[in-house]
Amino acid sequence: MKSFKGFFDIPVDNLYAEPAVLKWIKENIPEWRNSIIVSPDAGGAKRVTSIADRLNVEFALIHKERKKANEVASMVLVGDVKDKIAILVDDMADTCGTIVHAADRLVEAGATKVYAILTHGIFSGPAISRINNACFEAVVVTNTIPQDGHMRDCPKIQCIDVSIMFAEAVRRTHNGESVSYLFSNVPY
Repeated sequence: MKSFKGFFDIPVDNLYAEPAVLKWIKENIPEWRNSIIVSPDAGGAKRVTSIADRLNVEFALIHKERKKANEVASMVLVGDVKDKIAILVDDMADTCGTIVHAADRLVEAGATKVYAILTHGIFSGPAISRINNACFEAVVVTNTIPQDGHMRDCPKIQCIDVSIMFAEAVRRTHNGESVSYLFSNVPY
């Protein structure tokens, strides 16, 4: 992800939602100690292991086997979710096909509840309908993209306000302070 810095001729900092996500999990999932953090694809393994380590819980991932490009033949779960609360974590969701299929796979494997936590909820096309009809307890997103309309159309969508984190990053940058504090702390 650091390669994006080469496209700018001014200092750039990448902000992470992980501290806010950890705070949300601890404050909103009473049984979070009996959870397992799940990546809906192999590309998110580093993200979920970091969150799982900080919560001191296990992690799993879903491997998508494809027959051909853009066509998933099956989803293979790597990890044991039986009798656990599965928390799917991903960087973004657009049409929500992958996370809905992943949630179904987790329930089939014995997860007691399924949450999805996404940094960026794009929610285009059939996304809202898919979420409304899916087995999620909640689909949690940050407000990096406005979510008021999505939340109105889908009661399962909840939003983590990260505006304070962005404001604190601006304040720290303006004052010549390190932004790295925000990589592991929530400023509120």
